[in-house]
This record gives sequence, structure tokens and C-alpha cells, in this order.
Amino acid sequence: MCGIVGYNGHRRAAPILIDSLKRLEYRGYDSSGIAVYDGKAIEVWKEKGKISELEKILPDMPGTIGIGHTRWATHGRPNKVNAHPHTSGGIAVVHNGIIENYQELRDKLVGSGFVFISETDTEVLAHLVNHYYKNDLIDAVISALNEIKGSYAIAVLCGSQLVAARKDSPLVIGIGNEENFIASDIPAILKYTRKVIFLDDLELASVSPDVVTFFNMKKEPIDKTINQIDWNLEAAERSGYEHFMLKEIHEQPRSLHETLAGRISELEGTISFENLNITEAQVTDIPRISIIACGTSYNAGLLGKYLFEHLSGIHVDVEIASEFRYAHSAPGSLVIVISQSGETADTLAALREAKTFGCRSIAITNVMGSTITREVDSSIYMRSGPEIGVAATKTFISQLGVLYLLALYFGKSKGKISSDRMKRLLVSIKQIPAQITLILNDKEQIKKHAEKIAASNDIFFIGRTFNYPIALEGALKLKEISYIHAEGYAAGELKHGPLALISKNTPVIAIATKGLTYDKVVNNIKEVKAREAPVIAIADEKDNEIERYVDGLIRVPSTDEILSPMLSIVVLQLISYYAAKVRNCPIDQPRNLAKSVTVE
Repeated sequence: MCGIVGYNGHRRAAPILIDSLKRLEYRGYDSSGIAVYDGKAIEVWKEKGKISELEKILPDMPGTIGIGHTRWATHGRPNKVNAHPHTSGGIAVVHNGIIENYQELRDKLVGSGFVFISETDTEVLAHLVNHYYKNDLIDAVISALNEIKGSYAIAVLCGSQLVAARKDSPLVIGIGNEENFIASDIPAILKYTRKVIFLDDLELASVSPDVVTFFNMKKEPIDKTINQIDWNLEAAERSGYEHFMLKEIHEQPRSLHETLAGRISELEGTISFENLNITEAQVTDIPRISIIACGTSYNAGLLGKYLFEHLSGIHVDVEIASEFRYAHSAPGSLVIVISQSGETADTLAALREAKTFGCRSIAITNVMGSTITREVDSSIYMRSGPEIGVAATKTFISQLGVLYLLALYFGKSKGKISSDRMKRLLVSIKQIPAQITLILNDKEQIKKHAEKIAASNDIFFIGRTFNYPIALEGALKLKEISYIHAEGYAAGELKHGPLALISKNTPVIAIATKGLTYDKVVNNIKEVKAREAPVIAIADEKDNEIERYVDGLIRVPSTDEILSPMLSIVVLQLISYYAAKVRNCPIDQPRNLAKSVTVE
């Protein structure tokens, strides 16, 4: 998944497609391609790497209708064959999203005589549309999408016909003068038009040079409203958000949805991972796990420790990658390394050290084909999409999503979780993206609390059990982008030293969602209040008790205790963002920090 563009008009399509794709380069990608209909046939050109590499091989293409794509690999390696567009007969398709049942559909299509050349899930869609095509592209697309489970934003080219559709992935239609456009994001087409129509879920658009017609999945025509965009190009890259960090915080529902897609069945109570080279039988033989990571990924791993021990009964050690080589301790029989980029130098060095002990290894990463993925036994991809802001937000939530699924998979394999409990948790996990959206819709309340603490010199974050790692991550976010000194503590540790630093000038943010240690956290809040410190609590929406003990309260939707960290962290990300904004800090590029740390 990454960038989609489409054009149907009176000008040559290829230069417009290339120019539009370049305006999406800020999103990151590993390959690109275009397909153009020249009046006789569809020409497809694809290349691995940057769009400049594609430009080098493009011939003169006279056609005035086409589609283009920049790919961030999710299914299949980043190479020319797996790049979009994918074709079948006279059909060409570009696609963002995840087709959850692609293997089932692929097997069915192979049985019908279709030949696959790529490793991607998108090629399934091209063959399905071809299978159903009977001179009406809208009918064929609807029939194909009715067989798809998962998320999609697509543009489909067949001769002089161009059709777009979406579900759970963004897609916009640009309205021009005797020309119309398709794009996954507004910046791609803002040079050509400021009139756009946003497709909603389960809607389709038939795009011709002079008119765009919209349909629902029953092929019933629907009316849509044209929106006038007044962003400049710089703001357009951020989809109108002031900073990439805020944009990426708001992308978390979709990022988590993509992380979960195709991996869980709440009806059957099962979890599956593509290319996980550990069977359920082998899981039962794992006595100990070592999780190795740095920074935000380390905080995710620390929550992973609680999850694996709680759900599967396996002992877990969490190691800071830069310290692992000097600890002189043998890792567990399974090593899990977590790295957003897959190139983190300290984590790579620790992985290589761990492999000398003969351990089985799993990587949790966002980048297919990265160095770490080539050195482990199995890789689980987060599918977050590119993250531009230096401070990790949506990649952290996706790391947690993978850890939850992996811990549940291990717990079920070891017989530690009943089928009923498994199904309930999977249902609850699938509700988390929508619950994050509810928090984002209430961000003005969070903003007010952030503005009150923005002038502080020191802030403490406290939590217990599952929320202790979230306290650490909340403090890290505040340090990174607001430059306020912040510390995260296990709440029970306050009396062992940190209380000496608590005063009326030291705000404390307490994560106090309902759970096993709720009463103890309330007692810790009382300890802090006795020292006159102002306290902001993050609490369950149904909690009617805690308000009497705190100075500020931010409520999150009710969910299972072990899942609540995924909601609390969104609140803390927003607090950090708005505090940094008040302090006029360079939020997307904090001083002295880099997105990918490739030196030790």
C-alpha cells in the first residue's frame, strides 16, 4: 500500500501520472509503476526503487487515460514484479489495503486457469475483475469486491474505462476541466485541481473526461458533494494537519486496522500469521523469550513482557539492544527483535549476538526487505505505512497490535486461554480502532490539559502492570518533542525515591484505567496529592470514583484491562503534541534526533 493516482482527460496521461506520484514521495515507497491505454492496448511500466528509476525506462506514451502507484510492500518482496499496476487480460489494477482472504481466492482462481506471476494480494483482484468482466467494468468491479474481505482503495483501468472504489482506505476524485483525476491523497492532484470529492466506504466512481458518476455496491447512482481545497502544497502533504505527527496520530485507527487485517477470526477464535515459521507445537516447547529493542520499540517490548507472561505463562526478559551485548547472559530460546525501520544498528548487533546462541528469532518491523528481516527466521510486518514524524506514534500502536496477537497465539497454543476468552478478546481488539477514533474526536479536551502543563519544568507519568510501559512511552514522547523533563515510573516505586521530587510545581499524569491494580493506583494518586502535586488521570469512561481525587480527568472508552494501553497511549501522544505546540517546538524534527538510528 501507499500512493494511487489516476487520470482521464485530454492531455497525455503519463507525465501527469508521474508528476502526481512524485507529490506522494514524502509518504515513502519501494517501487512504482504506471499503466496507460494508448487506444489499442494497455502499456504497463514498473520499476523497483525511486520514481526517477521508472522515468528512465518510460517510452513516449501518447494515451490520455491511465493509473499509477507507489508501493510500500505488505505482501511480497519489494521488487519490479510485485510493483503495481497488476494486470489480467485487458484489466490493470492499483490497490492500497489488505485482501484478507487472498490465499483462498488465489487458490480458486488458479483452479480456474488464471496464472499468477507476483507474490501480492493485489493480483488476485486483477484476475477477479477479469473473471467477471462482460463489457461493463462497474459490474465486474462490484462482483469482484463482493468476494473480497479486507480493506481497499483501488483504481481499475480497462480500455477507455476507469473505475475507482474504496473501503477503509482513503480515495479522492479530482474534478477538472474536461479531465478528472483519482488519488489516494489530495497532494497528488492539487497542482491540477482544487475541487475534490471524497469517496466513502463501499462507494465506486466511474471516471471519464467530462463526467464522474458515483454508485453504491448495488450499482445505484448516488450524489456527492464537491469540496474546494484551499491548502498550499506543503500543508497538502500533511492532509491539512499542521504537523505530520498529528496526521500520524490520526492515522492510528487505520494503521491498527491494517495490522490486524487478515490475521484474526473472532468467530473461530483463531490467529494466523503469514510466514511465521513457528508451529503451535513448537510454541509449547518455548520456556523463555527475550525481547530486544531500543527507545519506543523497547517500551512496546516491555508491554509485550506483561502480555506474554499473562496470556501464555512464558517468562520474558526485555533487553535494551545497546546493552544486550555487555550483559553476558544467554538469551531465551526465542528472541523477538522490534525495529520500526528494520535497520536499527544497536538492534541488529544484538540480534547477531543472540544468534550465536542458536536461538530461534522473530522480527517485528515495518519495512519489508530491511536488513533485520533478512537475518531472522520469521518476520511479522506491522503494515503501518510510512511514518514521517521522528516521534513514533502509529508505528508504536502497530507494534502493540502485533505483540497482542502474538501473545494470544502463544497463549492459545499452550492451552492457557480458553476459546471463549480468546473470542472475546479478539472481538474487543477489533473494536480498538473505532475506540481510538472516539478519543481523537475529543482531542480538544486533551488539548486543554496539555496547555496547562506546557510551562512545567518536570512532569511525572505513573502506571502499574500493563500501564507502566505506557507511562514510560508517554514520558518519552514528552521529552522528545516538547523538551520538558519527564519521567515514567511504576506507580508503586514513588515511595522508593521519586516522591522527594514531587511538589505543587510537578504535575503527575496517572494512568488509572480499571483493572487488577486500580485501587493501588488510586492510593498512589493520594500519595501524590498529599504533596500538593496537580494530578491528571486517564480513566475509564464508566469510572465514577476517581474524579474526587484528581485535578483533571481524561476519559477513555471501556475495554478489557489488557487492551486499555492502546487507548491510553493515544491520549499521551496528544498531550505531548499539544504541549510541544504551545512551546513552539519543531514537532516533526526534534533536535538531535533521527527517524532511523543506523549508527551505534
